[in-house]
Amino acid sequence: MGKIIEVTGLKKSYGEVRAVRGIDFYVDAGSLFAFLGVNGAGKSTTIDILSTMLAQDEGHVTIGGHALGRDDQKIREIIGIVYQDSLLDALLTVQENLSIRGSFYGLAKEDLRKAVSRAAKIVNITDILGRPYGKLSGGQRRRADIARALINTPKILFLDEPTTGLDPESRESLWQTLREIQKDTGMTVFFTTHYMEEASSANFITMIHRGQIVARGTPAELKDTYSSDFLRIVPKNPEEMAAHLNAANIVFTTEAGVFAIAIGTTTEAIPIIEAQKANIASFEVLMGTLDDVFINITNAQDKGVGK
Repeated sequence: MGKIIEVTGLKKSYGEVRAVRGIDFYVDAGSLFAFLGVNGAGKSTTIDILSTMLAQDEGHVTIGGHALGRDDQKIREIIGIVYQDSLLDALLTVQENLSIRGSFYGLAKEDLRKAVSRAAKIVNITDILGRPYGKLSGGQRRRADIARALINTPKILFLDEPTTGLDPESRESLWQTLREIQKDTGMTVFFTTHYMEEASSANFITMIHRGQIVARGTPAELKDTYSSDFLRIVPKNPEEMAAHLNAANIVFTTEAGVFAIAIGTTTEAIPIIEAQKANIASFEVLMGTLDDVFINITNAQDKGVGK
C-alpha cells in the first residue's frame, strides 16, 4: 500500500493567526484516514489546501503523485470533496443537482447519466432522485452531497466534518455507507472530525491541535500509548483497601467510595482482585478509550508538555 498523499512542512496563516504550523503527515492509498481535532485546530484549513481550494504559505504536498501548486488540475480530476456546507441547490431535484454538477466534468450525455446513476446507487439514494434537495432530511442531504463528490469516480474522497448536525441514527447510517464505499471500491477516504467514536473506525488517525500534529497511529496504538485501563473497586472496608494498596505501592484515587487504579493492561487487575477479593463488594475493569487519548494529549499540549 503506497502513499497517495504526502505532506511536508505545511504552513498557513491568516494575518497573525497561525492556523497550520509546519505539519508533516502521509495517507496510505485505499485507507480510511481520520484527521482528528477540536474546532479551530486547523483541520478545515488543511483539507482546503489539499483539495486545491486554498494556497499554502509554505510546504510541499503531493497527491496521487501530483504536486500541489503545479498540477492542481490533475489533482482535481482524481479527488471528490464533501464540504461542511452543501453546494447543491435546494430548489432543484437531486437528479437535476447531480446532473448539473456532473456536467462540469465534460461527460457526454449518456456517460453523465450512467455516472449519476452509479453514484446514486453507491450511496443508496435512487429512490429520492426526483425529490427537491431542500425537502430532504439531513441524512438524505448528506448522502446526496457524497453522491455529487463521487460522480467523477475519484481516487480520493475528502469529507470535512461529514456528520455535523446529523442525528445519531443518520450519523451511523452515513458511516456504514462510507465504510462500504471504502471497502468495495478501494477508494482513499480522508475525513476530518472532532467525534472520537468516528475516528475509532479509521485505519489510521492523525491528531492536530493548535495547528500542529500531536499524535498519529492506529486507534489501538494511540490507546496503548496515551490512555490507561482502569480497575474500579467498591470495597467493603475502605480503610483495609487503602492500607493494602499503599503497602503494595499501588497508586489510586477515590471518589464516592470507589477506588480507581490505573493499570497498563487488564490482566494487571487480577492480582489486586485476588489479594482483596474478600473485601470487594463489586469491581469493573474499564478499557482506555479514544476520548481518554484525546483529553490526555490536548491537556498535555495546553500545559506545554508534548508527548
